[in-house]
Amino acid sequence: MQSQAVAPADEAAATLIAALAAAQPEVDGALTRARAFAEPLLAGALLDTGEDVLAHADGVAAILAGMGASPTMQAAAYLVYTCDHLNKPQEAIAKGFGEGLAALALETTKLVRLQRMARIAQNAASHAPQAQTQAAQTESVRKMLLAFSRDLRVVMLRLASRLQTLRHFAASKLPVPPGLALESLNVFAPLANRLGIWQVKWALEDLAFRFLEPQTYHDVAKQLDEKRAEREAAVERLRADLAAELAAQGIAAQVQGRPKNIYSIVKKMRGKGLRFERVYDIRALRIIVADVAACYAALSWVHTRFSPMSEEFDDYIAKPKPNGYQSLHTVVRDAAGGPIEVQIRTEAMHQHAEHGVAAHWAYKEAGVKGYAGVSASSPYEAKIAVLRQLLAWERDIAGGEAGAGAGAASGTQGAPVLDDRIYVLTPDAAVIELVQGATAVDFAYSVHTNVGHRCRGARVDGHLVPLSTPLRNGQTVDIITAKEGGPSRDWLNPELGFLNSQRARAKVRAWFNAQALTETVAKGREAVEKLLQREGKTALRLDDLAAQLGFNSADDLFEVVGKDEFSLRNIEIVLRPPEPVQASDDTVYLRKPRSNAAGKGGVLVVGVDSLLTQLAKCCKPAPPDAISGFVTRGKGVSVHRADCSNLRNMVGRSGDRVIEVQWSATPGSGAKDSAAGPGGPVYPVDVSVEAVDRQGLLRDISEVFTKEKMNVIGVQTQTIKSIAWMTFTVEVPDAARLGRVLRSVGALEGVRAARRR
Repeated sequence: MQSQAVAPADEAAATLIAALAAAQPEVDGALTRARAFAEPLLAGALLDTGEDVLAHADGVAAILAGMGASPTMQAAAYLVYTCDHLNKPQEAIAKGFGEGLAALALETTKLVRLQRMARIAQNAASHAPQAQTQAAQTESVRKMLLAFSRDLRVVMLRLASRLQTLRHFAASKLPVPPGLALESLNVFAPLANRLGIWQVKWALEDLAFRFLEPQTYHDVAKQLDEKRAEREAAVERLRADLAAELAAQGIAAQVQGRPKNIYSIVKKMRGKGLRFERVYDIRALRIIVADVAACYAALSWVHTRFSPMSEEFDDYIAKPKPNGYQSLHTVVRDAAGGPIEVQIRTEAMHQHAEHGVAAHWAYKEAGVKGYAGVSASSPYEAKIAVLRQLLAWERDIAGGEAGAGAGAASGTQGAPVLDDRIYVLTPDAAVIELVQGATAVDFAYSVHTNVGHRCRGARVDGHLVPLSTPLRNGQTVDIITAKEGGPSRDWLNPELGFLNSQRARAKVRAWFNAQALTETVAKGREAVEKLLQREGKTALRLDDLAAQLGFNSADDLFEVVGKDEFSLRNIEIVLRPPEPVQASDDTVYLRKPRSNAAGKGGVLVVGVDSLLTQLAKCCKPAPPDAISGFVTRGKGVSVHRADCSNLRNMVGRSGDRVIEVQWSATPGSGAKDSAAGPGGPVYPVDVSVEAVDRQGLLRDISEVFTKEKMNVIGVQTQTIKSIAWMTFTVEVPDAARLGRVLRSVGALEGVRAARRR
């Protein structure tokens, strides 16, 4: 089957890829092919920061190369920006560069778009309170963290991209968009610090600080420039002397001079209340040796050669920093008493110190090479190590460490911005965002609802823990599940502390509600099926029966029956509808009157003696209703209300059989029927009520009849879509009393209408 036509941009891209592949089939040509592929697509395009997109991508690729990234990673710098110019970027990029690079480009593009929208929103609210600025920063951190967890190479791409953007503004001398410099200092620089990518960290800090506090930056830079010549000359002499003397001691070493970045100088001056002259590590040397033993040998010689300042010594080899940084730091004084900072490390430590994870890219690029000074036994462990550093970076932001430093430098106060969330890892090294205080059960429901329902235990960092144990940032959680089953009701007890997430609590409640509904539906089904068996209607389709009663499905009918909210009598009415009213058999037979003056119920038949009379069932007449009689065949006179529709039909067919009747003047004088009350005869009357169904409605209406001393001898109810229709048959001595009763019923809550039928 022919595939769907590709969009023009994708078609051109496919042609270009084919041409590039033919011209440069070798694997090493990925970077060259990526740039050639991107160039026609990105020509003339600008970023929201005003940068030329292709020039920006060139800069990012150069920064990545300096970080030690592979040509494949550098190729991604171009492919990321082509996604916005392709209708089907996944297909187009995967065809020419493979699924891995396509996925990386798309993941990075998503994050770029999210950060762009957040920056636009922040720019629009540039005069917003500090809390709102922190909220935007928090959201940026969270989105970055979750994106990084899916592909850790996104870290390098985003850091390089932000550094290139700052360099663009520095070179062009254009004003920096609000929030971009602050975000670089408060979010991106701490991230590079946590991952040990020092070169990028220093560059981000200095450039961001330059935009945030230009006067302070230039003041410090001027002081450095004034002493640059003498400082550089002194450092070079020290470097050469140190290299020669170490060689004479049999220690093979590479000695370098290291500049101190401006932001670090200002941060130290403000943090320790120092003057510029008291910052000891402005002059700094770095000694790189072959192994750890040589590190300590070199340290011993340096302390012998110079006068050490013992309070300024740190051994980061014995106790590495949390991000894996290892080195010996010492400050010594030269013959003139001037301070010199000396760092001593191995080549491996130096590579990690310069490039951090970029030099040990265990997850995607370099296989199992280890991270944070620990050899990783598998790619999974290497990824976990990097993720833990990302979580540590998030804790830095949350705890205000980075914010405090930025506040000192930029005049703002740092504050916790992420302390309402924690991030934990699945066994597959995916990051799960949870509320602070979340437990293993909350974690299970975040992974999947069914995992939560079947959760029976948990391992945190390999150890079994109670399900109510609060989780902490960076922990790895493995849920132990049963093959089937559901949650415990104890989980909903807040005092037991199993759940701290509203989302998880709602899922547990939904499970129990579904269980209760299932039981209710089963109960209702059983009752309906028993009724159908009694009525001999088992062949009737249940969905058809439900539709006749106004329900969408049979389960809806079973539910209200199971809750006792719908009477089975309503189903009987549908199964056994009343027969049509006939003129010959629609009456209630009454006994022959005792005298020729009064019939049963006090009806007097004028001019006819000892004639059988009956009150018609269709209209149920009662005094003082206007009445009329109709002579039936073989069943005496049927007495109807004068306005009865059945009577009108019969008169139209046989008008000569109408007879005049009237109520007896002394009702009940001689009648001793069991239906009669102590004060005389009573008559059955139908009352129709329409109301919004509610709890206690039937009881309230019945109480009105009881209060009026009217006996209810029959009730029929039917509820469809929350509207109840009720018919009450009540005994009254005369119909005139009904008016007051109907007004009382009509005044009840929810009653729409109450009238005599």
